[in-house]
Amino acid sequence: PRHKCGNQKSCPENYFAFKIISGAANVVGPSICFEDAILMSSVKNNIGRGLNIALVNGTNGKLLKTGSFDMYSG
Repeated sequence: PRHKCGNQKSCPENYFAFKIISGAANVVGPSICFEDAILMSSVKNNIGRGLNIALVNGTNGKLLKTGSFDMYSG
């Protein structure tokens, strides 16, 4: 069976499913999946160099904000 975000197992009741994939240099970009919805990816063109962060409401699972922090340039 297929599980949310391509995870190997289903999450217990009252838990959110998520998957964070780190990028590989300039070849493969990072992605963040939450409850079977891609929040950030190179396809959505909303990722940046450094730390990519998605702020999600912990009660209802709604995406509030995305952003990135460039750790290389300071």
